[in-house]
Order: sequence, then structure tokens, then C-alpha cells
Amino acid sequence: MQSQDVAQRHAPSSPGAAGPVVDVEQAEAALVEHYPRLVRLAYLVLPPGLGRSRRVLTAHSLVQRALPRGRKQSSVVPAQSSGREGDPGYAFLRLRVLRAALEAARPRKLRPRLAQLPPLLPQVWGLRLFPRSGGADELALDQRLSTLSGPARAAYVLRGLERLPDEDVRRILESAGVGEPDSALAEANGVPAQDALLSAPEFDPCSLQARPTDLMRRRQHTKAALAAAAALAVCGALVALPGGGWGPDGAAAPLYAQNPAAEAALDPGRLIRVTPTAWQSGARTDFSVWPARGPLTRDSALLRRALAVWARPGETVRVSATPGTETGGPAGPPQLLYAGEVDNARVVVLYDGLRIARYAEPKDGTAGAALDFARADGATTAEASALVLGRSDGNVRYLTAPWVKKAAERDLMKPGAAATPLTVTDGVTAPLASPALQPGSCTSWNVLQLTDASGTRLATDLGELVPAHLTAGRPGAIGEVSGVDGLRAWAPFACSLAAERSAGVRSVNAWGFANQPLPDAGGAGQWVCTRAETWRGDGTAALAQFRTPGTAVGAVVAKGTDASACGPRDPHVLAGVLWKSRTGTWYLLAAGGPDTASIRTSGGVTASGQGPLLAARAKQGAQAQLKGTLTDGRSIDGLH
Repeated sequence: MQSQDVAQRHAPSSPGAAGPVVDVEQAEAALVEHYPRLVRLAYLVLPPGLGRSRRVLTAHSLVQRALPRGRKQSSVVPAQSSGREGDPGYAFLRLRVLRAALEAARPRKLRPRLAQLPPLLPQVWGLRLFPRSGGADELALDQRLSTLSGPARAAYVLRGLERLPDEDVRRILESAGVGEPDSALAEANGVPAQDALLSAPEFDPCSLQARPTDLMRRRQHTKAALAAAAALAVCGALVALPGGGWGPDGAAAPLYAQNPAAEAALDPGRLIRVTPTAWQSGARTDFSVWPARGPLTRDSALLRRALAVWARPGETVRVSATPGTETGGPAGPPQLLYAGEVDNARVVVLYDGLRIARYAEPKDGTAGAALDFARADGATTAEASALVLGRSDGNVRYLTAPWVKKAAERDLMKPGAAATPLTVTDGVTAPLASPALQPGSCTSWNVLQLTDASGTRLATDLGELVPAHLTAGRPGAIGEVSGVDGLRAWAPFACSLAAERSAGVRSVNAWGFANQPLPDAGGAGQWVCTRAETWRGDGTAALAQFRTPGTAVGAVVAKGTDASACGPRDPHVLAGVLWKSRTGTWYLLAAGGPDTASIRTSGGVTASGQGPLLAARAKQGAQAQLKGTLTDGRSIDGLH
């Protein structure tokens, strides 16, 4: 007889060889390690008809309830060839999550009455949570998956997300209670394989955005629950009854305000349309002088839907915004920048003087519409030179400013290679590779090169509507990354731009502040500080990076958030790194800008020296604090 500490074995739940025993502790460890993966799997298998917010909460609930009850319980995992690098705990949890998700995907009338209720935990009051919006490809895939049955969706996800062969998929489906796994596999064959998209942020229920629920309905419920006088005192004139309906407004929510200003902002006939030559005579060269372009600028129905969804995005609309960007409706009629078809979607781009708003809907309907926002207030000529129209198949298309004469694609990691010209039609570029969609290791970083009467500049897609402007040089004297020196300065550090994705970045500058001779005849190390400025002002990021001879890319050794280092207000920097020479000796290397008079260290390494460079012997893993003195006598701390 086994002791209490040894779990009893149960018969396998599917044909085949019995799998390993999994106890509660092992399953709990697997849940903690693979929680995001399991929630993504549940989210993809759950029926899209639940709505994105409830689908997110249900996915989390299913995974959190996947642990077996009792501290000493165990189960048997069905035999299969893989499961997160052979982890039986993960395979066990995956089966339980899959079984629960398939149960939730059954038609309501076929489910037990209690199973039709919302999950007990987790619950969120007053907010709707949903993943970040994706591109046209993600929208199209989500629509195709919604047409599949629950078992077929599960088969598609096990193939694409888990990379399992059909034999293992068939066995897992049988264990999950699917009566006809072969039929499910055949039905899943009707959707083209797009494995990379299943790992996209669009389907990540652990990286979420929040919006309020139907505020008017909540106020009405509050009004019914409280005394009439208290409800009127709290809500006042803000309470209004829903009306108007769906009809021509597509995926917009019901109307909640009827006043002249709000109605004017929703009238496509009152959209601001700038003449094609306004930029040539205007005092400003920003988005306010962009003309309306695209073949659908006179499609009143499309424009009405875009305006209505901007003012009142419905529950099924995927809304995203850069940090610090409000998502409310326009105060008055916005300016139309573009309306046309981009890849598999109809796209409308609008500008209200502060924000860029992009509305996208599938070509074959309004289900799955998306609404994206980005701040653009105070944009300079360089920052208003291009907008992202759409992303598809790992590529991005831009809408360029009317003053742009030529567009090209350039690999920032290959400074010696020539740029590849891009065809531009009515301001829309041919597709080019997007680093924002680049999976896995960073082997290239393609950027947009634009040429106008004032010169050539570079911009990069960081996953937002407005590409980030790239510059190079010392703070206060920065220039465009168009010459050989600027391109060479950026090449080893281009991959560090990945850290700034979806952060509301306006521009990024690279400043090579020091070259340091390395001990033991190790050559010369290169110090660069990259600083990302944001549209909202705060959230700036300064990265001190170091590259040794013979390495293709630099390494980030220090980071400062909301720091003034490397910026126009404080054009100074001090950073250090532990480095191992080819003789096996460890050194603390420190460097400051040209105006650094001396550097000293304390803590794990004690040393000091005159000038902007310091090298001192150290032990592996030593930690030290850096202090510096500028030529004007001021003190400076190390970036960290």
C-alpha cells in the first residue's frame, strides 16, 4: 500500500500508453511557468461569440481552475510526443484547460445550466479588458476561426500554437472528449496555417487594455438602486437614455448624447478636407496640411461608420492607443487624411489636431472593426512625414506626407548597403518589412527612408501609427541619420529599438559618447547612449550600450527611465560594465561624456581616475556605484 505522500495512479483517459503521474506540486509549478501560454490557448479555443472582454476573463478562469483539487491528487497524462519541452505537468494542465474550453464552446442549449453562467473568478467591475489590436491579418484569422466548431478551433490551435503533429492532436482531442477528432482535423484544414499570428499580441489575453463598460447603463442601474434624489445629485445632466440604434453606424455603440457639437463631429459631410496644394503655401508643415487621399474619400457610408465608431466604439471593436493618448470622440469635425482599401481591410485615417485615429474594418463587413489612436500634437516636419496605414504578412505600408519626393527601404544594421527604392502611389508606399512584427532573434532592422526638399531622414515602425524619427549626434547638436557616420553609429545598436515598441515613442537619438581602450590589448570598446523621447513627455528612456571589438551588436548595460541623461537638458552620461578580457581577468569599465573630468567608484570596486574613462580590476559579479565630476564642477551619478 502506498503512503499518503505517494499519489495513486488512475487509468488513462484515452487509449494508448499510460503517461507519467503528475502531482499537485508539479502541476502548480507548470501553471506558474506556463500561465500566459495556457491562457492564450484557452482564449483561442473559446468561442469568439462570448465577446472579447468575457472571453479574456473566461480564459483566465479556466486556467486558474485547471489545478486538481487537493494537495495530494495526481492524474495521468495521455502519451504524446511533446508538451512545452516534455513537461508532463504542462501537458496535464493543457488537457484540462482544453477540455474546459471545449465545454464552454458547446451551444448553450447543450450545456448544463450552471455552465452557462459567467465564471466566478476572476471578475472585473466597471471595466472591459481586451488584448491589443492587431493588423488586418490578425482580424482576418480571428474571423476565420470564429466560423469553425470548437473542436476544429482546438485542432487548429494545437497544430499552430503548440506545433503538434496530427497524431498527437487526434489523441489529445479524444482525451478532451471530442467524439470525432478526424472530422475536427479535416474542418481545421479549411483555414490556412498561420502559426506566427497565433503568437501575436492580438491573441494575448495577458497583455490587456482597459476601457469603461457602458457608462450609461451603469448609471441607469445606479439610478434604480439608489434614491432618486441621490442619483440625480451624482449623475446630474450626464445621464441620458440610449437611442439611435445601430443601422448605418456599423459597430458603434448606441447614441448617448444628442447635441449640435456631437452631431457635427459625426457628419461625414462636415469633415475637413485640405486642398492638395495647401502644404506649399501654409506656414506649418505637419498633419494639418495633409490632403485627403485614397479612392474611398467620397464613401459617405464608410466615413459615417468610422466617425460613429470613434465617438462610440461598440463592445466588439478592438481599441488601442499609445500611452498617454485619450480615446474619446473628437470635439468637432476632424480632418480626413485617407480613406481606401489596404490589404484585406477598408481603412479611414482622421486627425483632430491632437491625435491620429485609424479606423479599419474587414472588406466583407464591420465585424471585427479596429480603432487605433496616437498622439501627434506639435509634430515637426520630420515627425509628420509618414503614418502607418496597415500591417500584413510581416510587412507595413505607410502613407507619406505630400512633400515627400522619394521613399526607400533600408536595413539599419547594414550601413554600407544601398537603400531599396519603394513605389509610392497616391502617397501609399509598397509594403516593406516591419521590425515591429519581427519574431525571434534580431538579424535585421528595416526602416523607412524619406527624401524631401530639405534632405533625407529615417523613421522606424515601433508598432504604432506614427513611426519614430531616428537621429544621431550629441544632444543639442543632433542630425539626421542620412550620412555614413550616422548610419555606422546606429548599426550595432539597431536591435535595442525593440525595447521601445508600443511605448508612444516620438524620436530616438544615438550618441556615441566615448571610445575606450580595453585592458590586456583588447582593442577599443564603443560606448553609445540611445535616448527615446515620447509624445506625452514622460516615459523617456535612456540606454547606455557597450560594444566590444568583433561583436556585431552592442549590449545594454544601463537604463534610465524618466532620466535627463543624454538629453538636451542634460547632455551628460556616466555608465559602467563588468568586462572579462581574453586573459581571463575581470575589469570594471566606466565611461562618461567628453565633459567628464573624473570618475570614482565605491562598493564592490574602489577606484578613481581623471578624465572620462576608467578601467579597474574587479571580481566577477562585483557591484559598484559610479560617481563623476563634470568640468564645471557638478557631480553626476551613473546611469542605472
